[in-house]
Amino acid sequence: MLIGILITFLVVILVLYLIGLLPMDGRAKQIARAIVIVIGIISLLKYLAVF
Repeated sequence: MLIGILITFLVVILVLYLIGLLPMDGRAKQIARAIVIVIGIISLLKYLAVF
């Protein structure tokens, strides 16, 4: 379980970093970051058996 949480956290950080490298305007980057963070939080809550 702990390894799954760690992998999910690292994937979210990696995707956020890659979004920062994309040549998009600031508003699109904010929307993409918000979507990734929400998906990451939902995934972490599944590992913690909240859902």
